[in-house]
Amino acid sequence: MTLGVDFGTTRIVVAAVDRGNYPVVAFTTPEGGVEEWFPPVIGVREGERRYGWEAHALQADPAWTVLRSLKRVLEGAGPNTLVTAGEATVPLMGLLKGLTTTFHQQLREHSSLSIKDDERIEVMLGVPANANSNQRFLTAEAFRLAGFSVLGILNEPTAASVEFAHRNKTATPDSQKLLVYDLGGGTFDVSLVEHDERTHTVLASEGISTLGGDDFDHELASMALEGAGLQWDALTQSETFRLLEETRLKKEAVHPNTRRITIDLGVVREHWEETSIAAADYYERVRQLVEESMHAVHALLERTHNPEIDVLYITGGGSELPLVARVLREDFGRRVKRSAYTRSATAIGLAIQADASTGYQLRDRFTRYFGVWREAECGTRITFDPLFPKATALPAAGDAPLRILRCYRPVHNIGHFRYLECSQLGEDGQPSGDITVWDEIQFPFDPELQTTADMAAFPVIPSEAAPEQEIEEIYECTAGGSVVVRIRNASAGYDRSYALGRWAVKSEPVTPVRKRRAPKKTS
Repeated sequence: MTLGVDFGTTRIVVAAVDRGNYPVVAFTTPEGGVEEWFPPVIGVREGERRYGWEAHALQADPAWTVLRSLKRVLEGAGPNTLVTAGEATVPLMGLLKGLTTTFHQQLREHSSLSIKDDERIEVMLGVPANANSNQRFLTAEAFRLAGFSVLGILNEPTAASVEFAHRNKTATPDSQKLLVYDLGGGTFDVSLVEHDERTHTVLASEGISTLGGDDFDHELASMALEGAGLQWDALTQSETFRLLEETRLKKEAVHPNTRRITIDLGVVREHWEETSIAAADYYERVRQLVEESMHAVHALLERTHNPEIDVLYITGGGSELPLVARVLREDFGRRVKRSAYTRSATAIGLAIQADASTGYQLRDRFTRYFGVWREAECGTRITFDPLFPKATALPAAGDAPLRILRCYRPVHNIGHFRYLECSQLGEDGQPSGDITVWDEIQFPFDPELQTTADMAAFPVIPSEAAPEQEIEEIYECTAGGSVVVRIRNASAGYDRSYALGRWAVKSEPVTPVRKRRAPKKTS
């Protein structure tokens, strides 16, 4: 069984490969209903965990802490990250494994699929275009630990472009530039993709990891509270959940002819009354959110020298609000096309890409600079070495990994390597913009330390033996964006290999939250 899995912030959507068709998978809820999505929520109570539909049903229960929008946590997380849940701190990797294991079980037992007991489930996973490599690793590892066979990882807007090209393959010209605008439940991505009948090349991507449909729900809820003379801190956890569910449902029901939005506060607390909000006032309130996404769109176009766009393709559940298409048409006119499957286009595109019979070829790119801090001028200065620059093309699936080689003679007894990703480089070549700290590893340059497992006990000092050693660093990057380095002392004949991720970074426990940072322009 082969599937495309859009692991969203608020919904997991799945499409199956079925003899040239790509149907969206339906799940049976515990109440007997049917939904074309699975909730990525986790309930935590002392000594207990609940996942998926069971956790979704507990969101109004004050005895449980329910973690939502966990995908937003992944941006700054690593395998050892702890998550705050009520009074407890719990390992993020354990939560992800529990969620994906439950999801695996639901696919087999409570979905529209017919999967044999011994049948392997292969998945093509979607991640935000702006996802760093830690996010990609954590997503793939959680699915692998749950028993899935991970075929690959694809940027969500790229997957949507595959869905668009497949659905319009008889109408598209030989070559076309597609701008994919993907506003999901918790993240926003935009990608410029050039495609023909079989090949998709990602030219550039931008993203905002803290902008999505959740934020539009939150603004509508704030307006409802303001209209009733109430404050957020007056609500309990369960009341907050009920309010946000009410505003989400009412937001999703808004259509171009809607004049007023009625929020029933009685579902939040008994005896509270309805409040009515003019649709025009709501649009004025959330327009800043749409404009924030437009800053990212224009930054991408400026970076790619403002190419002529054939189609701007709108996807993502958050994009269903009529205001989104209205603002986009102000800039792009008739080139704007809304997907007929805004909530499932990514999953369908992932399934199409996973289907070997379609023959689609993808060429994705690094969305950030990935590199390492190095000593320069005999250790007197620190400089940044961008090993894989932003926009570097990733290898296609099945191709050999990208390979980078660095050779030098060191000064110190131990090499202390500090890796990071950043969205921009300053004029001096140093990291700037959005910076994500990665791994810290230590390698023994001095042959006398080659059998030492823990370098932390030794100070990094100048060494007389070090300059006599020839050191090689060999970096390999796969189609999914994961990076492995083998560091070798060629003179003494020993080496060590490291899978790079956020392993060594010490950080405080993180708390999943719904509130977002203030809008800012993307430059």
